Amino acid sequence: MKSTTPKLLHSLAGVPILGHVLATARALGADHVVTVVRHERDRIAEVVSRELPESIVVDQDDVPGTGRAVEQAVEALPAGFDGDVLVVNGDVPLLDSDTLAQLLARHRSGAAVATILSALLDDATGYGRVVRSEEGTLDRIVEQKDAGPDELAVTEINAGVYVFSISPLREQLVRLTTENAQGEKYITDVIGLLREVGHEVAAVPVSQSWVVEGVNDRAQLSRQAARLNALIIQKWQLAGVTVQDPSTTWIDLTVTLAQDVTIKPGTQLLGATVVETGATVGPDTTLVDCEIGQEAEVRRTDGTLAVIGAGATVGPFAYLRPGTYLGAAGKIGAFVETKNAQIGPRSKVPHLSYVGDATVGEGANIGAGTIFANYDGVHKHSTVVGDEVRTGSHNVFVAPVRIGDGAYTGAGTVVRKDVPAGALAINVAPQRNLEGWTVANRPGSAAASAAEGAASDEE
Repeated sequence: MKSTTPKLLHSLAGVPILGHVLATARALGADHVVTVVRHERDRIAEVVSRELPESIVVDQDDVPGTGRAVEQAVEALPAGFDGDVLVVNGDVPLLDSDTLAQLLARHRSGAAVATILSALLDDATGYGRVVRSEEGTLDRIVEQKDAGPDELAVTEINAGVYVFSISPLREQLVRLTTENAQGEKYITDVIGLLREVGHEVAAVPVSQSWVVEGVNDRAQLSRQAARLNALIIQKWQLAGVTVQDPSTTWIDLTVTLAQDVTIKPGTQLLGATVVETGATVGPDTTLVDCEIGQEAEVRRTDGTLAVIGAGATVGPFAYLRPGTYLGAAGKIGAFVETKNAQIGPRSKVPHLSYVGDATVGEGANIGAGTIFANYDGVHKHSTVVGDEVRTGSHNVFVAPVRIGDGAYTGAGTVVRKDVPAGALAINVAPQRNLEGWTVANRPGSAAASAAEGAASDEE
């Protein structure tokens, strides 16, 4: 991945790659889940404990290879365990529980002591090949670096997913060696060893190869992300959500949408975002961990950890920072930024304003170009605006300050002290008009010419 972040911790639809695999393990209802770790052990183990606390974490020793990983995992199982062992890789995020359940059923219904998933690829370069006998049964698996010309021509590949009956597996794991091109213990060698002692093994191809595709670089990550996103969108569409342009819409697995929600083009719904019935989000909107109420509308907005009440409107070009709360039927309009702001029901901040560290009551209207000056260079302070307040355009509220219920403020007012309920706050500064200033100070300019022409017209 060429990254300081371990491969398995890169995000896919809001969940680490490994988290998808652990979720599948949980869905299968396994009696025991064993996660074998080595590279970036502590960071991986932390995610395992968060995503699947019941998983047993096993540290792989210095003996390399998948065979050694499985060997140590089996050693971690209770001594009396006699069920089937399902082996999956942590970097195959789209392998779903239905596919694995079918594999388990196929294994249990047949005579094979080992059953693997395989896939047919147009280009099998880099993968272990599934070599079948003349009768079409699984004979062995050959890794790319150990394959001869005939084996390299095979297009059926090993998907790296196995089901073993526990006793035969235990018997053959002890026979694994590192005598191969990579000097590793291969789990794939167990298949050949089982065949040597007369056991039956089987390979079951998946219908869609991308289900078992691993993630080894960022190009593969983006392909799998697009596939998963398409599945997520389809799920919501079938549940009654309108997604106008699936190709430009991204929805995390952790998002919750109600029926009759409309998602317009260019929208990203991320994290724990919840959108209630009848709300419209987009176009060109990104919401992270937000709550959008019924029938609300949010367009061309960037929001994080914000709550929008029922019937409220936001945007276009609004920036909702953490701690924003907009009450029912309220409005945050064009080019408004909010942070740690509680804006009450029916209150409006229509345009070109910053509202930070503030509480605004019900039914208030904040005039255009208003700034809540909440920072004195050292500390943050709060502003409280009461119910049914009307503030003029281009106001500055220098916190801490309180504006009482029903108060008004004049245009251009800088409010530095509390305004009583029902009062009008203005900054009294008489306007002076200096007659003839333009002609005297800007002679020859277009403005001076216009002023001289107006004077002549008046005469």
